[in-house]
Amino acid sequence: MNAVAPLHGLPDPDAIGDTLSKHNHLLSRLDAEARLEWAFYALPGAHVMSSSFGAQSAVLLHMATRLWPDLPVVVVDTGYLFAETYSFIDQLRDRLRLNLTVAHAIHSPAWMEARHGKLWEEGVEGLTRYNQLRKVEPMEAALDQLRAGTWIAGPRRSQSHSRHTLPFLQHKNGRYKLHPIADWTDRDIGRYLQQHDLPYHPLWERGYVSIGDTHSTRALADGMSEEDTRFFGLKRECGLHEGWSI
Repeated sequence: MNAVAPLHGLPDPDAIGDTLSKHNHLLSRLDAEARLEWAFYALPGAHVMSSSFGAQSAVLLHMATRLWPDLPVVVVDTGYLFAETYSFIDQLRDRLRLNLTVAHAIHSPAWMEARHGKLWEEGVEGLTRYNQLRKVEPMEAALDQLRAGTWIAGPRRSQSHSRHTLPFLQHKNGRYKLHPIADWTDRDIGRYLQQHDLPYHPLWERGYVSIGDTHSTRALADGMSEEDTRFFGLKRECGLHEGWSI
């Protein structure tokens, strides 16, 4: 793990692409826990993790906080989450003793709807605006407030076509972003949950494989892909994980 020099300071901007390529090559040879250990040692702080507290979120929460118990964890509360999601957040916060930060949009759901209506009913453009207001902006504000130099997140390549080439390490605007389980399959997730006696999201057993807001999340049905269960199949990403370089 000492084969690559630590990144205690940001590299020359002209060399970032080359540095990322080298580090992604290194990370491809490590397992998920070793990737986290390397990041805690090598990447600039503060280190902050985000979680949607979705179907399989217990895996990375457990893995990361075993290595760093006080790791700040950010969850974005849009105000439209399932009741089961709020219960799941409480369950994992207590069990894993999470150092949890809850991020909110500037305006309440009622205030947003008074200004803009139900944006999620207005096609791709409306969904994009909704996600920007209630997810992307609160997440960015939380990362800034926590002075995050490295953001740890749980997207995986097998979750959608848009994540098929997801790298382990990205960089944007002076901040690094690490995906320790990018190459994990659903089988890997299931094995880890079983090995550590960790729960799936309560809605998993009711066919919800990807869980977001109540108004734009559906259970998986015959003939649907996992991507169809979110945002009415019009889009896959909410914007949190878009626009990052490799």
